[in-house]
Amino acid sequence: MTTLHGIINRGIVNAELQFEKMGYISTNVSNYNTNGYKSVRFEQMLDENGYLTGVERTDFSPGAIQRTSREFDVAIDGIGFIPVTSPTGDVTYTREGSFKLDKDGYLITNDGCLVGDGIQIPISYDNLAIRPNGDVEVYSNDGMEREKLGNIPLVGFKNPEGLKKADNNKYYITAESGEPILIKDHTRFQQGNIEVTNIDILNEVNSILRLNASMLASFKVMQTINDMYSKTLQLNQ
Repeated sequence: MTTLHGIINRGIVNAELQFEKMGYISTNVSNYNTNGYKSVRFEQMLDENGYLTGVERTDFSPGAIQRTSREFDVAIDGIGFIPVTSPTGDVTYTREGSFKLDKDGYLITNDGCLVGDGIQIPISYDNLAIRPNGDVEVYSNDGMEREKLGNIPLVGFKNPEGLKKADNNKYYITAESGEPILIKDHTRFQQGNIEVTNIDILNEVNSILRLNASMLASFKVMQTINDMYSKTLQLNQ
């Protein structure tokens, strides 16, 4: 038999989980302008005892592709991740392809991670091309000479939702995600473009409004039950 104290405790636990869900939605909204950001949702389930449980899930569906005309910007048209290496040697995976050059001419992410195995761009060139397969080429001598400098690799995972989120819109592999699988013979890179977030901002705002209403209703119920519980204690004294 469920006691009033048990009902109050269950209400508190469920309210805390609602706050946690609100945190995920707020994070999505705050990253609406973050290129390549993937929407995170907190799926809730009700167990047989009336307690809410939840699990974090990431939506890895591609976002829209936006033209930037910057030569070092690369969008992924379809599934896949670009491996990058931090200055400390940590390998992570990202879909945020807004790249630049470091002081030595290497292609890096905005936070200083090396793209692929290291692609060094010469100081002087006439034109740079990033092919749909990831090949990075430069032209010199008025476009008469072409040189391949390297390739931006693209990898996939058997279970992308198993990836662990890292800082700056990147991900670590886990046992659940499996090892990266090199995607060969693809044509998914689009130079001069960037992938924007896949967040549906209208849906997120609507979720906030619904969740807020649900939380207010839950608090009112808990307050009513708490008042009943207090009166019951007073009658027993």
